[in-house]
Amino acid sequence: MLSIVEGLLICIAVSESVLGTLGNGFIALVNCIDCVKNKKFSVIGLILIGLATSRIFLIWIIITDGFIKIFSPDVYTSGNVMEYISYSWVIINQSSVWFATSLSIFYFLKIANFSHHIFLWLKGRINKIMFLLMGSLLISWLFTFPQIKKMFNKYGTNNKNNTWMADMNKSEFLTYHALLNLEVIFLFTLSLVTCFLLIISLWRHNRQMQLNVTGFRDPSTEAHVKAMKVLISFIILFILYFVGMVIELSCFIVIENKSLFIFGVTTTVIYPWGHSFILILGNSKLKQAFWNIVQHLKCCEKEKPLRTP
Repeated sequence: MLSIVEGLLICIAVSESVLGTLGNGFIALVNCIDCVKNKKFSVIGLILIGLATSRIFLIWIIITDGFIKIFSPDVYTSGNVMEYISYSWVIINQSSVWFATSLSIFYFLKIANFSHHIFLWLKGRINKIMFLLMGSLLISWLFTFPQIKKMFNKYGTNNKNNTWMADMNKSEFLTYHALLNLEVIFLFTLSLVTCFLLIISLWRHNRQMQLNVTGFRDPSTEAHVKAMKVLISFIILFILYFVGMVIELSCFIVIENKSLFIFGVTTTVIYPWGHSFILILGNSKLKQAFWNIVQHLKCCEKEKPLRTP
């Protein structure tokens, strides 16, 4: 039986999931329509479509996994449910972080101003860099899948007493998880580096503008600030996501606290739904499309009383 607090946290988690699905679905739809209209796929369009799609799947993997552990923990003792969820989570989680990192790198290379020859070389090869990152994602999958298989083969998920978690050494289990998240840690580090370099670029640009006495709010500064908001929000929300995952993992492995586990699920879902709305508000095309929908809905509401006999 759930307590009031637990029920409230589950309602919040479900609401976050619905909002995240709508927000990310909106991003994917707008960019797909834009690609169809222009009859070509832009790099930023593909990144946003991939990011939005992967986050929709990520949200529902988190919720499904959480609900199984809360309401039907015995499901994990039969069949290969945990193994299937683990494989799905690795693919979707790493894809989501890869697309977010690609977005960070894209903003950095497009907006930042550096005269170093390495930066200029990278700036002229954005498309190739995106493909290189895609290669790193595929290599990561090839590395992590055998680790998952090794873990499940060694301890087994088909025993009916579900003793595999008890038999597994906790430090060994954490080592497995660290290995599975090496790619995620690497990509998140790249995002931190690009954010730091973008801050340096913004500071240098502002200093140059003050020396030239041409004003502060020029287009380049605006672009820097918008990109900074997206990158910093991603970093903060991803840290929350990581904290939520640690809470979930600790409750499942060490402390059996249902309330704390549900809180972990609620915290984890904040990242994929919250960042989608920040992207919408920070992207002029997405923002304009969003306000067009809002205006259309307002017009529909006004027309309803007129149509009533």
